[in-house]
Amino acid sequence: MLRRELLLAGAALAALPGLPTRAASRDALVYSFARNVGPLHPHGYAPNQMFAQAMVYEPLVRYVEGGRIEPWLATGWTVSTDGRTWDFTLRQGVTFTDGTPFDAQAVKANLDALVADRAQHGWLELIAQIQAVEAVAPDRVRIRLNDPYYPVLFELALIRPVRFLSPAVLAKGEAGFAPVGTGPWRLVETAPGEHDRFVRNETYWGSRPAFAELLVKVVPDPNTRALALETGEIDLVFGSDQLSAMAYQRFAADPRFACKVSPPLASRNLALNSGRSPTDDLRVRRAILHGVNRRSLVQNVLLDLEQPAETLFARNFPYTDVPLEPFAFDRELAQALLEEAGWRRPEEGAMRARDGQPLELDLCFVGSDSVQKALAEAVQAELRTLGVEVRLVGMDESGMTARQRSGEFGMIFGDTWGAPYDPHSFMSGMRVPTHADFQAQSGLPMKEEIDRRISAVLVETDEEARRAAYAWLLTTLHEQAVYLPISYTTSSYVAGPGLQDVGFGPTVNEIPFETFRPASASL
Repeated sequence: MLRRELLLAGAALAALPGLPTRAASRDALVYSFARNVGPLHPHGYAPNQMFAQAMVYEPLVRYVEGGRIEPWLATGWTVSTDGRTWDFTLRQGVTFTDGTPFDAQAVKANLDALVADRAQHGWLELIAQIQAVEAVAPDRVRIRLNDPYYPVLFELALIRPVRFLSPAVLAKGEAGFAPVGTGPWRLVETAPGEHDRFVRNETYWGSRPAFAELLVKVVPDPNTRALALETGEIDLVFGSDQLSAMAYQRFAADPRFACKVSPPLASRNLALNSGRSPTDDLRVRRAILHGVNRRSLVQNVLLDLEQPAETLFARNFPYTDVPLEPFAFDRELAQALLEEAGWRRPEEGAMRARDGQPLELDLCFVGSDSVQKALAEAVQAELRTLGVEVRLVGMDESGMTARQRSGEFGMIFGDTWGAPYDPHSFMSGMRVPTHADFQAQSGLPMKEEIDRRISAVLVETDEEARRAAYAWLLTTLHEQAVYLPISYTTSSYVAGPGLQDVGFGPTVNEIPFETFRPASASL
């Protein structure tokens, strides 16, 4: 029960630095996250946290719920008949928080920097497609592409890396970096291991946040986070896996708190390594998929806050409505597949072995993520009944990144990226060796063909041919049992009594803090 979780977290909360007792005020909103938000370079990746990058930096166009693209820093655009030249008209009167004007030269400077560092952004096909960027006029920028790349607008809407740093800062290089964007918030202070402090951008071109300050407390432990919310030290918990499912249900039953779960936003899955024994054998991968009861995981670990997943992508994303036969839970079939692959049990209840080698593999997860840990333990228990020994390897984000790059995993947690990435950007990243998906697919006999077809579909101009290409890719990956889908992930929030107008952003990594208001604010 949550009450027990809260009691267990009490000692940790008492030791947490700089966490004063408070209530939500008109001036400041206190949120929590598991770690500091990072230096917040708009073109950078981990340890930069995406929700915070989206607070400081803005895109040319913005993805909105339902799959539409709307103007943002660009007020309009046109595309040539051959699909290779895009002209964007820029919003006038926008400045960076250092006073530098946002104009075509600023856009060109940022895009040129991305193109100059193509290797860093190899997962994003748009960067590879950019042939040249021209500042046609102060308020007009032209992007020339190598091919008629259909996801242009979707990838311009991403949180990273196609957002804009002040060119005055960009010119100083890495040594002179400061997080200077055009967004509604400014990062003004970072205390490692304690907090990050943002203040409202008083010169913001759009609607300014109701709160003058946003304090992001570093609270690594979900139980401690729940206690801090219960006692009023923080105002808000928001996001995927920030609380355990049990804790969320407890808050949902408490009338003091406002709670809500979003619609499905992405897919939660385990990638199985086809390039490493024992999961290099398709029969073993299929046995794992048939041997894990996803419905049980969703009921007993996620407490039905998410929906069981049957495929890598939910079918409500573009080109993903492909008829695929799910890997139904069937323990007898899983046992038969392992026997067929030569993995025998010397006696009932024993772990399987072949030629003196035990049937075992690593399952890697983020150690501070309570949901991943609970799911990992449940998967371990399910596979143990089949005679498969699963070693749980919990680590921090940097450790997970290293394992993804090296392929040192049997299974590893991963979510698809949700809108507007799925499926094109996520699948584009499958071609990059530093991604877990590339490593997981590395042992497939058709891996080269998969990568070739991904490259081709991204520049395919015929709609029917594009649909057929995605159907082949999704069917092949499904049949090769590279992914164990678990659930379709959601976001959730629990807001304390001092907040109102809390809602979800259009994508899984956006938190619209600028729209939240203190409950005392007048309607």
